[in-house]
Amino acid sequence: MRPRDLGPEPVPVEARDYFSRAQIEKAEDYRTGQLWIYAGQTAIGLGVLVLIARRPPERLAALRRPLLAGAAVAAAISVATGVAALPLGAVARERAKDVGLVTQDWTGYAADVVKAQAIGAGFAAIGGAALVLGMRRFGARWWLPGAGLVVAFGLITTYANPVLLDPLFNDFTRVPPGELRRDVLDLVERAGVDVGEVYEMDASRRTTAANAYVTGLGHTKRVVLYDTLVDDFEPDETRLVVAHELGHVNHHDVRNGLIWLAVVAPFGTWAAAALAQRLAPRGAALGPRAVPAVALSLAIVAPVITIVSNQLSRAVERRADAFSLELTRDPETFIAFHRRIAINNVSDPEPPAAVRFLLGTHPSTLERIGMGEAFER
Repeated sequence: MRPRDLGPEPVPVEARDYFSRAQIEKAEDYRTGQLWIYAGQTAIGLGVLVLIARRPPERLAALRRPLLAGAAVAAAISVATGVAALPLGAVARERAKDVGLVTQDWTGYAADVVKAQAIGAGFAAIGGAALVLGMRRFGARWWLPGAGLVVAFGLITTYANPVLLDPLFNDFTRVPPGELRRDVLDLVERAGVDVGEVYEMDASRRTTAANAYVTGLGHTKRVVLYDTLVDDFEPDETRLVVAHELGHVNHHDVRNGLIWLAVVAPFGTWAAAALAQRLAPRGAALGPRAVPAVALSLAIVAPVITIVSNQLSRAVERRADAFSLELTRDPETFIAFHRRIAINNVSDPEPPAAVRFLLGTHPSTLERIGMGEAFER
């Protein structure tokens, strides 16, 4: 599944040729602090899961109906881990506010947290009930139907999120007739793709950061532009971002992401099942009391799969960059945009290699600028 048409090899460039020392130091300081907070949240989450796995909540696990017990235990785990991470999340938000990325007040933030926790607990409850059902019917081989359920969940949420969950947090409006819509339709025609619809999202209610993305399947397929991108960037820059997203559509990256999920899900659920048997308390390898051990196992296995997935993601994003350059034939704007958006979003132009390998989903800013320079040459 690794893309082959990755465009020109980026030429080496220096951060100081495009960013001031103050801009580089600001981005590095922000990135370092946020990474430490992320590591702390991860450690806290794993610690909470270890405690719950060693001592499953007996009152919930002992409910008369096993499926209800599994749902209750999983929902409780979701809430516990989410609440435990809130203090550090608030610190991360405050640091983002200090560098000018946050526009939302604490009341709005709290409402978002409550909604996210409720949705997360609901999904966890469904997963907990399905897990217990699978254990009761398939025993230690519950991971086989579990893999199918993971893929089905990914398919359903990819289709439904744009029309069911996303509107709970943001307002989406079709890009109205005007220059931007004409530019988008012109690019769509030249790219020969079907984007469904193009929407503008009110991201400015929370942040000054600019972005865009492709989401949905079938009737829910769409390109979404942040209003901060539309309002604060030049039309040529916005056109470039749209061309990048059309690259994802052209190469069917949403569909391919689901295929990738189908490939890795069996390995992930098998590894989680094997690890959970070792982590579960004696006599609790199956049933509601095993739910915390499975949750802990998934928390250990999922990051490993994510690291592998990130290697593929960076190649996919580079291919979309190459597509945007071919479609717009405007490397000068490509270079200027990636410099400007890095400053706007307080992004580190060149994160450490270990950070890029473990967490990077996109090429670094300097890699993208280097690709633009190579294309221009």
